[in-house]
Amino acid sequence: MSNNSDSKSKLWGGRFSEATDAFVQAFTASVEFDQRMYRQDIEGSRAHATMLCKVGVLNEDVRDAILRGLDQVQQEIESGKCIWSIEREDVHMNIEARLTELIGDAGKRLHTGRSRNDQVATDIRLYLREQIGLVINELRRLQSGLISLAEQEVDTIMPGFTHLQVAQPVTFGHHLMAWFEMLQRDASRLQDCRTRLNVLPLGSAALAGTSYPLDRQYTAKLLGFDDVCRNSLDAVSDRDFAIEFCAAGAMIMTHLSRFSEELVLWSSAQFNFINLPDRFCTGSSIMPQKKNPDVPELVRGKTGRVNGHLVSLLTLMKSQPLAYNKDNQEDKEPLFDTLDTLLGSLRAFADMVPAIQTKKENMYRAAKQGFATATDLADYLVRCGLPFRDAHEVVGKAVAFGVEQNRDLADMTLDELKQFCAKIEQDVFKVLTLEGSVAARNHIGGTAPAQVRQAIVEARKRMKA
Repeated sequence: MSNNSDSKSKLWGGRFSEATDAFVQAFTASVEFDQRMYRQDIEGSRAHATMLCKVGVLNEDVRDAILRGLDQVQQEIESGKCIWSIEREDVHMNIEARLTELIGDAGKRLHTGRSRNDQVATDIRLYLREQIGLVINELRRLQSGLISLAEQEVDTIMPGFTHLQVAQPVTFGHHLMAWFEMLQRDASRLQDCRTRLNVLPLGSAALAGTSYPLDRQYTAKLLGFDDVCRNSLDAVSDRDFAIEFCAAGAMIMTHLSRFSEELVLWSSAQFNFINLPDRFCTGSSIMPQKKNPDVPELVRGKTGRVNGHLVSLLTLMKSQPLAYNKDNQEDKEPLFDTLDTLLGSLRAFADMVPAIQTKKENMYRAAKQGFATATDLADYLVRCGLPFRDAHEVVGKAVAFGVEQNRDLADMTLDELKQFCAKIEQDVFKVLTLEGSVAARNHIGGTAPAQVRQAIVEARKRMKA
C-alpha cells in the first residue's frame, strides 16, 4: 500500500503500481545540479501560462493564480526557504509541485500543452543565453586589461620566438595584442553560438507537438527568442548549442593555457621578463625562496577538464536516436562546469593581467641574444641587389662567425661584415639595432610601435562594435 501511495505522489505516477527503488530514484534525479536553472524554469512557466491564457486554454483567473504562485515559489527559493526534494526528481517537478501546493488545482493546469522535454530544452537555452553574456563580459574585461598593458609597453622590446628559440625582436605591446586577437575570435564565436541557440523549443511538447492551439511565436517574443524551432523532434533532442558552446569554451581555455605557459616561463628565474603580483602567487611549504605562479598554472591545468567536457557531450549525443532520451540528463553537469571554469579562469586573468610588472632591461638584453636581427641583415642585402636566397646564405655565414666569436651581428665591425659581402656599408648598423628592427615593421599587423598604437585604437573600436 505504501509503495502504491508513493508512486501516486509522483506527478507522472498514474501509470505505475509500485514505488521507484530508492537507489534508482537517487541515481536518476537531477535536482541537485539543475536547480541552478530555477529562474529560467519559472520565467518559461510564466510565459507559457500567459500564452495559454491568450489562446483561451486557461482563463485569466487561473493564469493570475499561476503567476502569483510562481512569484511566491521564486521568493521561497531565493530566500533559502525552499527544500529541494529528490523524490521530485528535477527543478521542473519541484517547482510545479510546490506551485500546486500553494494554489491547488490551478497549478496542475500549468503543464498543459508542454512536456518536460521541451521545458528543459527551453530552460537550458535561457540559462546558457544569459551565461554567454557573462562570459563575454569577462572576455571584454580581460581584453581591456590587455589593451591597457599593451599601451604601457608599446616601446618595450623583447625577443620574439619560434620553436621557443629567439627569432626576431618584437615589442611587448605587440605580443599582448596577439593575445587580444585570439580573444576577439573567442568573443565572435560566443556571439555566433548565442545567435544559433536563441530559438524556442517550447511548444514541441514531448516530441510531436501538441493538439492545443499554442501561439509559439508569442511565447518566443515573451522570452526574448528570435524564432521558434521548426521541427518538434529536433527541438526536444537538439543539444548542438551546448556542444557548440563547449567547443568555444575549449578554444578560450586553450588560448588562456597558451597565455599561462608564457607567463609561467617569463616569470621564471631563467627568463625573468615579468613579475606577477604576490596576490596571484603562492609559496612553498619547504622552500622559503619560492614564488609559484599558481593562477596561470591552475588555468593551464583546467583546460583539460573543459576539453574533456566537450568530448563528453559529443560522445553523449553520438548514438542517440530521435527524439529525447534520458541520456540527455547528462548534458548539464559538463555544461555547467564548463561555464563555471570559464568564468573563474577569465576573472582570474582579467584581474591579473593589468597588474603584470615588466622587467624591460631583461627583455631587451634577451632580445640581443640569438642573432635576432639576422633577417634584417638579409633584407638589407636584398635592398642592395642580392637575391634573397643568396642573402640568406651570406647572413648564415655571418651568424656562424658570430657563434664562433660569441658576438652578435651588431657587435661586429664593418670590415668583419664586409668579408661576407662587399655590398655592406656603414648604414647597415641602422638595421642591426633592435630599435631599427622593430621600427622597420611599419605596416598593418607589424610590430612597429606606431602600428601597435594604431592597433590599440582600432581594438577599442572593435570591442564596442
